[in-house]
Amino acid sequence: MDTLIYNEKDYRKIIETIISVSLIGVLVVCQGLVHASSVKIAHVTVPDFDTGQIKQKILNEISPEVRQRNFDTMIRQKYPKALIADVTSGVKHIKLTKYYAGKPVRINVVEVDLKLAKNLNITPALSSNSTLKSRRTISTIAKNNNAVVALNGTYFKPQTGVPLGTLMINKKMYTGPIYDRVAMGIFDDGNFDIARMQLNATVKGSGHTIKIDNINQPRMLSTYVLAYTPEWGKLSPYAPKYGMNLLVENNLITKASANPIEIPQNGYVISGPKSKLQLLLEKKDAKLDINTNPEWKNVKHIISGGPYLVKNSEVYVDMTAQKLGAIGGRNPRSAIGYTADNNLILVAVDGREGSSIGMTLMELANFMKQIGCTNAMNLDGGGSTVMYVKGQVVNNPHQKGGIPLSNAIVLSELD
Repeated sequence: MDTLIYNEKDYRKIIETIISVSLIGVLVVCQGLVHASSVKIAHVTVPDFDTGQIKQKILNEISPEVRQRNFDTMIRQKYPKALIADVTSGVKHIKLTKYYAGKPVRINVVEVDLKLAKNLNITPALSSNSTLKSRRTISTIAKNNNAVVALNGTYFKPQTGVPLGTLMINKKMYTGPIYDRVAMGIFDDGNFDIARMQLNATVKGSGHTIKIDNINQPRMLSTYVLAYTPEWGKLSPYAPKYGMNLLVENNLITKASANPIEIPQNGYVISGPKSKLQLLLEKKDAKLDINTNPEWKNVKHIISGGPYLVKNSEVYVDMTAQKLGAIGGRNPRSAIGYTADNNLILVAVDGREGSSIGMTLMELANFMKQIGCTNAMNLDGGGSTVMYVKGQVVNNPHQKGGIPLSNAIVLSELD
């Protein structure tokens, strides 16, 4: 049997021919429909078809060669005075300097076309696979996750490394939201969403339903009911005053105590006021149900930050509403967002030095909008701001290599 071999240019010409013929056919059909109905319809306006634009759009979707060329052109036009480097297919690293009040600010940007970067997985990553109470440098986190790009992630408790805010990885909820702060969802289909996040979780047993106020987070009120999973560590905290801890294994309560309880791998510990939790002791059954509001269907990962920077293509900085007044002023900054074309954008801004003075949140918000983000949010910043690209830290954090982090957002190569 004979085999026909086409090179890439031949393939592209064949595709262009098919598209052109198809478009002509569509136009002919449309004209035919108009003429056929001319007896009944007095005035019919035939829409103007820009077949060149339509053909280019179709080619962009089905031809990696065309899409890559368009991506290259778009990046050069968007960042005209920047130093631009290819990281891998569909991933660009951009270094630029902007001036505010006559003083410089160094900015590193990574922009990703997900339809070109098909060999990459975008996910939050913890510094340890076994516990939340861990901190490691971004280089270590990146190497442990086979990442070509990494940016520091959400806020965390410096003493322990426990993330402060919503963190879901591969559909597993590690920590819940704090102050309903904004979070970014990464979905199974590769799309994104950003919204203020609330926990919608309950434990059900003995005919009762009890609200769970948070998961693996510091206790803010003695009246809160908290859940501690094995990722929290070996032991749960002490119960609050007038409270109790319940050990749940395989959906059954096997122990109650005010003291710390060892958290099993096949269960969790519920901690809260005795007046609420003792209702579960009648039949000693317990089922934990965890959801979020908004209820993001098919969400795979969630990473929180705050405040908003861009919301529905408009600058929107709700620092006070998210109780983030302490991070105002001019500082090193990290941010994440996405464009109308679903390109992912990661940003690291250097600050607190003469050669780069940092940004205010409003300046950062305006920058994120300027580079095309339809939605964007601030991540942990200050001393935590650090970006890693292809084996090295590319910005200039105060501590060389960056401080040890709790978590990061990584672009990892698929096996």
